[in-house]
Amino acid sequence: MNPFALPAGLFLKSRRGAPAARQRHHGEELAALFPPLLLAAERVAATVAQGVHGRRRVGRGDAFWQFRQFQPGDAAARIDWRESAKSDRLYVRESEWEAAQSVWLWRDASASMAYSSCEDLAAGAWPAKLERAELLLLALASLLLRGGEEVALLGGGPLPSSGERALLRLAERLSPGLLPAEGLPSFEPLPRAAELILFGDFLAPLYEVEAALGRFAAAGVKGHILEIADPAEEDLPFSGRVRFCGIEEGDEVLFGRVEAVRKEYAERFRRHRQGLLALARAFGWGFGFHRTDRPPQLALLSLYNALSQKGRG
Repeated sequence: MNPFALPAGLFLKSRRGAPAARQRHHGEELAALFPPLLLAAERVAATVAQGVHGRRRVGRGDAFWQFRQFQPGDAAARIDWRESAKSDRLYVRESEWEAAQSVWLWRDASASMAYSSCEDLAAGAWPAKLERAELLLLALASLLLRGGEEVALLGGGPLPSSGERALLRLAERLSPGLLPAEGLPSFEPLPRAAELILFGDFLAPLYEVEAALGRFAAAGVKGHILEIADPAEEDLPFSGRVRFCGIEEGDEVLFGRVEAVRKEYAERFRRHRQGLLALARAFGWGFGFHRTDRPPQLALLSLYNALSQKGRG
């Protein structure tokens, strides 16, 4: 059953079509669309790159970043006397961290991610959640690689790498069958300084999400969650007599008037998202939300800015 214990949340086969068929054909579709997917990700990244700067962090590098006021506990040797002579305060010279930081990326490839409530993509409608997750994953990887960082996919395979060919290798690793089709990431040891970025619908019960992500947090891994939802999953826009079928469990529920449960459903959906946000905060992770009917550039810009802010200090 669904994580909200509400029949309307059986995500989701309505009168619009059969998501299971979409899942069966996903491998063939993705293989055929890989070049366009990669090009689309690069276009999204290029649009966002015009308004952002590379991520910078304090560290042991030699490149100057900023001056800040001297604080108790700072070593006297770190004082920049030339800058301090300009005022009556003492200033410390901080350097940028030059070593590339490894960023690990993961996307939910479970059956629920194949859902889209509007399949007429030729009319400019929204894609399936999995397609949007992979687009955003590759676009974020492109931005990170442009900044000289090292990226890799969670789930085994090549170690983090940088450079022009790294993005192509990531795209190839997204091919069906090369990564587990799991709804939550399986734990694997990562460097303590690593960052883990997760793209998925996170429809699993909150205790399962907490158990999966808690192992990474306990190992010192920093992370960020981007919850991806189809607009119908949030709004439940259907009316009248509707049969809902669970994509993964196969459960079915028939409503004579789906409008009667819309308010309760919306509240349960909202509480689930608030629960995800609370978990992220408890782990010291970031959290974001994206609907597939909205421009991917907005989600990418928000995500990149959030990661940049977490990387400072």
